[in-house]
Amino acid sequence: MTVPRSHGGLEVPYPATVDAIAALAAADGATGWTVMIGSESPQLLALLPRKSFDRFYAAGPDVIIAGAFAPQGRATPTPGGYRVSGRWGFASGCQHADWIFGNCAIERAPSPTLRCALAPAREWTIHDTWRTAGLRGTGSHDVEVTDRVVPEDHTFVLFGGVPSLPGPLFEAPLLQASLHIAAVALGIGEGALEDLVEFAGTKKKRLYATTSLPDSPLFQHKLGRAETDLFAARALLRERAEELYARACAGAVELAFMPRVLQTSAWVAETAARVVDACYTAAGGTALYDHSPLQRRLRDIHTLTQHASLQDTVFTNAGAARLGRPAGFGL
Repeated sequence: MTVPRSHGGLEVPYPATVDAIAALAAADGATGWTVMIGSESPQLLALLPRKSFDRFYAAGPDVIIAGAFAPQGRATPTPGGYRVSGRWGFASGCQHADWIFGNCAIERAPSPTLRCALAPAREWTIHDTWRTAGLRGTGSHDVEVTDRVVPEDHTFVLFGGVPSLPGPLFEAPLLQASLHIAAVALGIGEGALEDLVEFAGTKKKRLYATTSLPDSPLFQHKLGRAETDLFAARALLRERAEELYARACAGAVELAFMPRVLQTSAWVAETAARVVDACYTAAGGTALYDHSPLQRRLRDIHTLTQHASLQDTVFTNAGAARLGRPAGFGL
């Protein structure tokens, strides 16, 4: 979807990728998340030298990388590259990845420096740690590598790195990833609403109620409010995706635009979580059981909202930026 046509991919315009990921997440949250992670592969690989990118895609577009943004490893300069060791958490999709990377602090650097090191997946140890409330199918386990020499041209700078490929899909990879996370949240919310409508079709009557769910004014009210929230979330997400893509096409994605993207992602995820909560509650006791998709939606959305890029400080940063005050922009 996001691999350039020059390397056998579809090079789908960015706003349509948001829609695709949301549709997958509506079917299954973990599937949406895992595809979202995999679809960032070409954007991250584009931070390598162009010759390295070409080698990665020499056999075709189906290359998947996984890894971790947190600098939980260390890298020591060695002739031709770095000697890398570390253990990283939250490596979504690591079990089916071709390559895995970890962000490292460079030892003996004159100033604090971070660099991601990329190595074949077979050279990493995957620790079975992903025992969580939700998004269980993402396989976001810990990954570890010890004393592995990584060539210089298999390393890249994640925050502030310059892509080696032209085109709007490579202009602002981290901002694109942020809105993709929001797309997963939106999809989970939209899936929950459809689950609730389908459940209402059974004409179930809650204990002590005088009418069936579809005939209950209170149920209708909750459904209408939830649907309105999703309309608003989808509209804002789509608007921001189109705005980001237009800026990327013009080569004009400025640092000042970052808080607007991050606040959008956080608000969409927050709104989707509120919708899922409402749908779960409206379904009553039936939603408790393993066979109910709503209990899984509930677990998935509240696992997603724990992502570091969705923390509440993004609203503080956006407010500070609006006032012309210094703002942090960490993802």
